[in-house]
Amino acid sequence: MSRTVVPSPRQPSDNVLAKLKPVLTKRWLSPSAWKIDVYEELDGYKALRKALRYTPDQLVEFMKESGHRGRGGAGFPVGMKWQFVPNDDQEHYMVVNADEGEPGTCKDLPLMMNDPHSVIEGVIIASYAIRASRAYIYIRGEAVHAARRLRRAAAEARAAGYLGDDILGSGFDLQIHVHSGAGAYICGEETALLDSLEGYRGQPRLRPPFPATHGLYQKPSCINNVGSIACVPHIVLGGAEWWKSLGSENAAGTMIYSLSGRVRRPGQYECALGTTLRELIELAGGMEEGHEVKFFTPGGSSTPLLTAEHLDTPLDFDNVAQAGSILGTTAIMIYSDQDCPVVASWRWIKFYHHESCGKCTPCREGNFWMIHVYERILSGQGSMDDLKLLTDACKNLLGRSFCGLGDGATSCVTSSLKYFRQDYVDYIEGNKQPLFHADMIGAH
Repeated sequence: MSRTVVPSPRQPSDNVLAKLKPVLTKRWLSPSAWKIDVYEELDGYKALRKALRYTPDQLVEFMKESGHRGRGGAGFPVGMKWQFVPNDDQEHYMVVNADEGEPGTCKDLPLMMNDPHSVIEGVIIASYAIRASRAYIYIRGEAVHAARRLRRAAAEARAAGYLGDDILGSGFDLQIHVHSGAGAYICGEETALLDSLEGYRGQPRLRPPFPATHGLYQKPSCINNVGSIACVPHIVLGGAEWWKSLGSENAAGTMIYSLSGRVRRPGQYECALGTTLRELIELAGGMEEGHEVKFFTPGGSSTPLLTAEHLDTPLDFDNVAQAGSILGTTAIMIYSDQDCPVVASWRWIKFYHHESCGKCTPCREGNFWMIHVYERILSGQGSMDDLKLLTDACKNLLGRSFCGLGDGATSCVTSSLKYFRQDYVDYIEGNKQPLFHADMIGAH
């Protein structure tokens, strides 16, 4: 009997290896890295001591100078977001969005699992900057083990004097609460998250007013993603110029790129912002045997697809936007010439229909009817009019839904039609084998 020999993964070149910049991930392989004694041995809570020597306003200016942009999807400058919280006598709240649920996204969970104290320290520093005395970490309900690690880290920090009253003799008081959600994707939208924290059904709020002035319990609030917050201690300790030196122009620092799909070594790769997909694939040992890149998501399923033509596009905020997509959560799902963009888009639309909160008509109805159109096409019963119907549905979704879920749902449809229209036509004209029989529509 013959045995198929699969070649071993290719070793990346020295130039590509130099793209690896372990900052957020530098403690991940340390034994018991989640414990406070190990964290303190590896520079833990030194940034907090340094930050408390600044005034809150000085700390905000420092963060603005660093060029640090949010790692949750939008890439909004973190220091500017802190500055939006008014300096007044009201109760202020710091909220961390740990409700990681974007398909393909898996960078926050290992961060909370392996290095929870970096999140806790970042929350303390950010809370001091916006003058918050209470902070909430809203974590996805399925992440039970990560929630336990965060709660333990908060308890250890409290016992060591980093949390509670008069932190390190500074006069600053802070309490951190770790709140587990119920597994709703919509609660990744910041205002739906706030409603859920308050005990209501997780649904997005009409804006304005914005959370900076009317957030949690209608008080001034700042909401940052886990990755955005975990960077803060490193930036404070290393300095603004050091952080800017790690990335590319207008994109300071490093990013954890989550590679999945048709690569030999899927996983987390922390690199300088602006690393290309070609370089990331080389770091991941190359494509699987017999596969070539056909399309990929630069930042999760809610970002428009890019193709093999974009292999050398620097994956940072501005360059990806110029290419017609969004950097998002850098959840890079890589598909090959043996994968079908029509099938992938159908599966993503099914996800968005399932996770829609139902509050607004465009999202609730648009995704529902697009599922039917896709199933008609994939069963070989579609027509060319269905392509126009998909386009029209996306036009009625984009910019007209209550929150970004509706906008994100259109991304895979419009981009796959843009780059792979012929794949749709092949199903309609019978040149491709139907995915399922017509009488099975609705069973998937």
